[in-house]
Amino acid sequence: MKKILITGGAGFIGSHVIRLFVDKYPDYHIYNLDKLTYAGNLENLKDVEEKPNYTFIKGDIIDDNFTQKLFEKYLFDGVIHLAAESHVDRSITNPMEFIMTNIVGTVNLLNAARNIWKNNFGDKRFYHVSTDEVYGSLGETGYFFEDTPYDPHSPYSASKASSDHLVRAYHDTYNLPVIISNCSNNYGPNQFPEKLIPLFINNIRHNKPLPVYGKGENVRDWLYVVDHARAIDVIYHSDKTGETYNIGGHNEWKNIDLIKVLCRVMDKKLGRDKGTSEKLITYVTDRAGHDLRYAIDSSKLQKKLGWKPSLQFEEGIEKTVDWYLANQEWLDNVTSGNYQKYYEDMYGRR
Repeated sequence: MKKILITGGAGFIGSHVIRLFVDKYPDYHIYNLDKLTYAGNLENLKDVEEKPNYTFIKGDIIDDNFTQKLFEKYLFDGVIHLAAESHVDRSITNPMEFIMTNIVGTVNLLNAARNIWKNNFGDKRFYHVSTDEVYGSLGETGYFFEDTPYDPHSPYSASKASSDHLVRAYHDTYNLPVIISNCSNNYGPNQFPEKLIPLFINNIRHNKPLPVYGKGENVRDWLYVVDHARAIDVIYHSDKTGETYNIGGHNEWKNIDLIKVLCRVMDKKLGRDKGTSEKLITYVTDRAGHDLRYAIDSSKLQKKLGWKPSLQFEEGIEKTVDWYLANQEWLDNVTSGNYQKYYEDMYGRR
């Protein structure tokens, strides 16, 4: 039985990857390592927690002694590394936390994998999941490709760029069998509501303001999270190591246009008059270093490995809204306490 370590598995993307691997590969044992910070929630995995091929481990990847002992105990055959601090706003207010988790934590995992595999790499695999934000910002045209030079503009994207470079360095220096993917914005069920779509769904529910940075003209490419999990599955099981794959949804939206679509869907689902939710839109001071546009070219992944997104945004957003409205208790639980203070600190300004 192959033993696969998935870090950050209680988080948004990680929980979908865990579910896919546990259900699809009964001959794998999936180990979920998560620190259970504000964004990690074991309720995301209640449907798999009793499965015989699933084990949860609470721990922090910045503890190198813990990480090394974990690898010695379980002798993992592969790693899918998703654990990361990922919110740009939080990185602006507390960059050191991002440096420790995203850079030091990644190096600890690389060292543990290298030490336990001892150059007998065979079919071992270290898969590092990254972001399109490492590439910086695009103008009105063009796309990010796998060989686009890195140009990060926030502490978050800089920390992820650093971790990408280190993963590649361990491949080039030690022949560690690594793969990297860089993905566009994800949306879907179980996303912690500091990110735009669940945040605004929750605010519309409660008739709270919808804080839009600047004029809302920043453009992002959106991918349904289940499609990202499918891509991770395909990439992890690909033949070649040392490769990088971009994962994108081919769904570019200006923030303000996306928000208006979301408002229309919410008005329909809540039985409100058309235009009710749009009145909640409130423009706030733009954040520092706010990249104008991200757009991923995922043709390499589609042509070489046969992956493609299954949902367009309009269908995906309907499914997403339905999930959050059907799981309002989940939303209420994760938006209490400390998160409320953070929300006020970040978005209370005008």
